[in-house]
Amino acid sequence: MRAGTRLKRMNRDIFVAALTVSTLICGPASSSELLPETINAASLGSIPTAATSSTSPANPDPAIVQLQVLLDRAGSSPGVIDGYFGENVSKAVAGFEAMNGLPSDGKLDPEVIARLNNSSPVVQSYKITTDDKADLVQTIPEDYGEKAQMDHLGYTSVAEKLSERFHMDIDLLKALNPQASFAVGETISVTIPGPFKTGKVKRIEANRRTAHLYAYGDDGILLAVYPATIGSSESPAPSGRHKVKGVARMPTYIYNPRINFKQGDNTKVLTIPGGPNGPVGTVWIDLSKPTYGIHGTPEPALIDKVGSHGCVRLANWDVEELAAMVEPGVSVEFVE
Repeated sequence: MRAGTRLKRMNRDIFVAALTVSTLICGPASSSELLPETINAASLGSIPTAATSSTSPANPDPAIVQLQVLLDRAGSSPGVIDGYFGENVSKAVAGFEAMNGLPSDGKLDPEVIARLNNSSPVVQSYKITTDDKADLVQTIPEDYGEKAQMDHLGYTSVAEKLSERFHMDIDLLKALNPQASFAVGETISVTIPGPFKTGKVKRIEANRRTAHLYAYGDDGILLAVYPATIGSSESPAPSGRHKVKGVARMPTYIYNPRINFKQGDNTKVLTIPGGPNGPVGTVWIDLSKPTYGIHGTPEPALIDKVGSHGCVRLANWDVEELAAMVEPGVSVEFVE
């Protein structure tokens, strides 16, 4: 959400400026503009049944923001809520279908829309508090040696902190609040993803083919589905069945280039402090396979876009939800 999004931010700023000019010239905003009321009033039926990433609009679509929020609430995470119908949204639709006993084709057909639709708003107002400004850091260096010298790898801005709290892409948050400075006392608009899922997970499946992690409860009931990065071609995830050993929150990360991978010019073992912008995010779910785990990420928009170093990587909010539902001994199976 830093260097890799500069071009997106430039495009967003151009888009917001264009909206401002069009409003001044043409009058009130149209129903397709990115406003709280247009998102809350959007119809899922306006999204093409065969929508794909190639058919997504150039700018965030209010109906897709609504769809992503509803999928998140239902327990089939779309990853970051950004207003685009990308692969993770299609996979989240397939996950929702699986949770509801429907054919898992990932298509937004009338049956899926009927089961997802509700009358609750998906965007609300939020007043920024002094707590939202706490524990921020000025910047996060790329180099692990420099990271190891810090006390905490926290958020770098109020906007970044709030975007993760409400499961939003930071660009969507800023596009929805183009005039905001994100100062304490300011009221902004945010999405309402809903409370964490609850229950006891009995079995986890990390599926490389679908790039999803499936959490099952008693009697094989599918409790939650999360988009996941599961290893990479250079550092594949383990195979077979393993077990959860324990859960660490805000974990420190031990960098050992002789065991894991080499980052930059760092050749020594380093202890990197914890935090949402740490290498493994806000949670580490330790597995019985040494050095492997299920963990968070400082870059949620890159889930299933960029490979991991063999582990299972989820958005911070998704791994936090999962961690609250697992105990030592839960089975974790890696499948193709």
